[in-house]
Amino acid sequence: MTEKEKMLRGKPYKSFEETLLNERQHAKELLFDFNALRPSEIKKRNDIIKNLFGKTGESFFIEPPFRCDYGYNIEIGENFYSNYNCIILDCAKVTIGNNVFLAPNVGIYTAGHPIHYEPRNEEYEYAFSISIGNNVWIGGNTVINPGVNVGDNCVIGSGSVITKDIPANCIAVGNPCRVIREITDEDKNYYFKKLKFENED
Repeated sequence: MTEKEKMLRGKPYKSFEETLLNERQHAKELLFDFNALRPSEIKKRNDIIKNLFGKTGESFFIEPPFRCDYGYNIEIGENFYSNYNCIILDCAKVTIGNNVFLAPNVGIYTAGHPIHYEPRNEEYEYAFSISIGNNVWIGGNTVINPGVNVGDNCVIGSGSVITKDIPANCIAVGNPCRVIREITDEDKNYYFKKLKFENED
């Protein structure tokens, strides 16, 4: 079994063998161009992402700078938006649904290292997939750890560290991230805390 096959199957692997190193270098070259383009060159940026990612929707917007490891393990749905400084370590599959918003400085990390220093110093890694459902908003400076699933329609508070699955239709926040309440139809009436939408004439 190759190191890449081990990586994709959730086995311990070594990432600095030639194939994986070259694939990461390829992604870095594309992202160097992506991050260096002028703000007006949106189509060129999107073309790079379509070439890099495993799957995209027709409508998406990723604010530079953006970083990832391989790109081909990332799938995004329609109307995806990522604010500045998003990092996706996609050593395993990262699946993101429709209408997902990422605030600045979100980190999605499928990769990890052994706890004990001896295998860690031997350069072993592991990677487990992450999925984010539809209609999810993830607040700034949130970290999503390996193997986590975030359900549909969730809001994740800023500064959260998600270490376990988050069920659908809830607000979750904290380090470690915990559900604080369910989202209900009553929430449609408010745009921030207790501030209500006003009916326009």
